Amino acid sequence: MHSCISKFVKIRNLSRIVIFSLQKVTRYDSKKLLSIFMSISLVLGNKNTLPNKFVYLDDFIPNIVIELRYNSSFNFIGKNIDGYKNNRCILTLDMAEALKEVQNELQVMGLGLKVYDAYRPQMAVDHFLRWANDESDTLTKKEFYPTFTKKELLENLYIATKSSHSRGSAIDLTIVPFPLSEQEPFKIKDQWDCSKGNYIPQRDNSLDMGSSYDCFHEISHTGSTIITPQQRANRLLLKSLMEKQGFRNYYKEWWHYNFINETFPETYFNFPVD
Repeated sequence: MHSCISKFVKIRNLSRIVIFSLQKVTRYDSKKLLSIFMSISLVLGNKNTLPNKFVYLDDFIPNIVIELRYNSSFNFIGKNIDGYKNNRCILTLDMAEALKEVQNELQVMGLGLKVYDAYRPQMAVDHFLRWANDESDTLTKKEFYPTFTKKELLENLYIATKSSHSRGSAIDLTIVPFPLSEQEPFKIKDQWDCSKGNYIPQRDNSLDMGSSYDCFHEISHTGSTIITPQQRANRLLLKSLMEKQGFRNYYKEWWHYNFINETFPETYFNFPVD
């Protein structure tokens, strides 16, 4: 009974907020109205409760492709990363709204976004650091960091003690063509030197970006000159669309973008991806 009353009170309070919000909306505020109803549906529809101003991206953009690499063994550690319990992309509401605009522009071209990582709990960053300090574990070196030692990964800030991902203001992503093609599963025994560029298109159904995700090498620098003109054009398409919506690229990683107008510029979160 107490549970039912609590739910009723929450819904009644939410209704008051809705009525108040709608009173402020004119017939010219259709975008604001859509945002209000989207926020309400997310609050009522999600089984898992996220911190205020965070959303699940696939609830906000239903046709987004999500492949969280840290929720699998297809990553530079070679195993599921601490804090990743589900293939759900979490980020702030403002970022989701901006990404929706990018997705809309890509859809006109028969393309769309695919997300490799977004919000990342601090426990995952700590997992990266433990791995980086264990020099005996080089299981995935050939595939992800063929020319670096682990010490150099730290020195070059590929791995750091804090990440903008943990503030909910960064995303790793690419572009995919529709309809999606099948992908071959990643196998540790079948690694390829990622410094040689993209090698097996069947392993990633995205546009050819010249290097694979999380390839720690200069070939992954957004402005690299050791990739083909078409690969460079694909990177610049992603970059131009993301910058148009308020994102800034990290020059060493063609896939990494920070949302400039951060919701939580000083806060590092540690709730799991679930």
